[in-house]
Amino acid sequence: MANLSSKKRMRNALLSCVGLFSLLIVRIGYIQFIQGEELQTLAYVQQTLDRKINPNRGTIYDRNGVILAKSASVETITINPTNISKENKEKVAKALSDIFELDYEKTLKKVNRKTSIENIVKKVDKEKTDELRKWMKETGITAGINIDEDTKRYYPYENLASHIIGFTGSDNQGLDGIEAKYNDTLSGVQGKITRTSDASGGIIGTGNEEYIAAIDGDSVVLSIDSNIQSIATKYLEEACIDNVCTDGGVVVIMQPDTGDILAMVTHPEYNLNAPFTINSEEIKASWDSLTQTDKNVYLQQMWRNKAITDTYEPGSTFKLITTSIALQEGIVTETDRAGEFCCTGGIDIAGTYIKCWRYYRPHGSESLRQGLMNSCNPVFIGLGQKVGVQKYYEYLRKFGILYKTGIDLPGEAGSIFLAEDKVGPVELATLSFGQRFEVTPIQLATAISSIANGGKLITPRFVKATIDSETGEKTEIAPVIKNDVITEETAAKVRNMMESVVSEGTGKNAKVEGYSIGGKTGTSEDGVNTNKYVTSFMGLSPTEDPEIVILVVLYNPTGEGGHQGGAVAAPVAGNILSEVLPYLETEKQEEKEKVTVPNIVRNDSKRCKKSIKRIRVRNKNK
Repeated sequence: MANLSSKKRMRNALLSCVGLFSLLIVRIGYIQFIQGEELQTLAYVQQTLDRKINPNRGTIYDRNGVILAKSASVETITINPTNISKENKEKVAKALSDIFELDYEKTLKKVNRKTSIENIVKKVDKEKTDELRKWMKETGITAGINIDEDTKRYYPYENLASHIIGFTGSDNQGLDGIEAKYNDTLSGVQGKITRTSDASGGIIGTGNEEYIAAIDGDSVVLSIDSNIQSIATKYLEEACIDNVCTDGGVVVIMQPDTGDILAMVTHPEYNLNAPFTINSEEIKASWDSLTQTDKNVYLQQMWRNKAITDTYEPGSTFKLITTSIALQEGIVTETDRAGEFCCTGGIDIAGTYIKCWRYYRPHGSESLRQGLMNSCNPVFIGLGQKVGVQKYYEYLRKFGILYKTGIDLPGEAGSIFLAEDKVGPVELATLSFGQRFEVTPIQLATAISSIANGGKLITPRFVKATIDSETGEKTEIAPVIKNDVITEETAAKVRNMMESVVSEGTGKNAKVEGYSIGGKTGTSEDGVNTNKYVTSFMGLSPTEDPEIVILVVLYNPTGEGGHQGGAVAAPVAGNILSEVLPYLETEKQEEKEKVTVPNIVRNDSKRCKKSIKRIRVRNKNK
């Protein structure tokens, strides 16, 4: 009986061993075949010490090769805490905190950690790291302290073109502007230094270090000209100060044939080398007391490129679009025919009386040219009614007004229009003279470039070429032409009338002696019942074959000069063009013989009344 019991125990023990052995085999198989790859990766991570090598970001040039952004050589300090001997830990922490002005207690905590690598300080000048090298040489303490090459973004001109160029973060990642939009092109590929370590974190041998070089980013060539950008910046800043523009201003200067932006300024600008330092002295004074949310709001406002992100009512500058449509459709066939229109101070549209800006002294009988020169609302209301909603929206699409332009910067906004089927007689009337809808400055500048270049819609752009960092090969980027908008003949007629606006009309203050300049002034309300205004000037030069298009927008001018486009914005454009045109070596125009326009300031009241009556009858019958 005892023998049987002993056999049973042996059998049970044997079965238990077999079972355990089977479980062990299953577990080993699971680890080997199921978890093997994952564990191998974890082991590699644990046993290697990787130090990243940041590549140089590509350089950003202006169109003439002037450097606007570049990478400067700096160094980054890291430590391997497990490689620093116990007796040296406090000495290392003290040296690091003294040299780099760090908190000693926090630095000591990093030195005492049981981790493979710790960051001490990033992107410091070689001057500082040389102090550390000297200390290491004097003390003989070198184990566990790493000094690696790094790069830091540097902007030689600080504020210039800040809203175009943008900036990078501490990790060299583009955060705004060209730096963000072309980050993949500019950033390059990181390199690394890899060393194999033992279980305690110690370095295994000396031949196990692997160096993988970083690949520098490609460079980009911008369309902007730093000299033209500087000129525009100077005069916009002066205008915003002199006219007390509470919400700043914008200037866009564009080549109509290529879409190249020669200058784009949003005032006020900010320092690209210190992009997180607010540019308002008033806000800066209370900065420390603000919540982080409020700080973020103010910084976002400072970084906004209003030329592409903010919409506004273009006002009378939009009459250039209405003029182009009417001429292209043959609604107006003779641009200088006197008495074709009649202003009695306002016009009734579907029970709503819409005034001319000079309602107190009506313009009387006018040609289309005179209507544009006088910026007379009733003239363009009449044209809009004849064009009709469907046809008008067809041209809005052709001019690109209903879409984003596709400019190569982040954050572009679209226009704000009523849906076509929601537009009634009153809405069409206000649309025809540029109110009750909103566009961005770049949308308007792009649309008017179609008039300047002979009728083609072109995509505005900033980057015109890239340069390969390894081969130095330069790759040009071709302009993008989207579609035909109007004929060359129509465009030439509109440009000719724009010249009259500057030579004799509301745009006189944009004149530059010796050059032919065409333009249109604009004034609009900034919102409903805000008592704020937006004043602007849209221009081009020379009028026969324009080399540049210019748009000046001033937000809420509150100075003694008032808020009318002709008085406030036109002089800014004139000042800019007086320097830009000679700089571009634009040929001066021979003095043209003046054309005498029939002086029909007022027609007899009976004829005006008959004209208004005919318009009302036509509107009623539509």
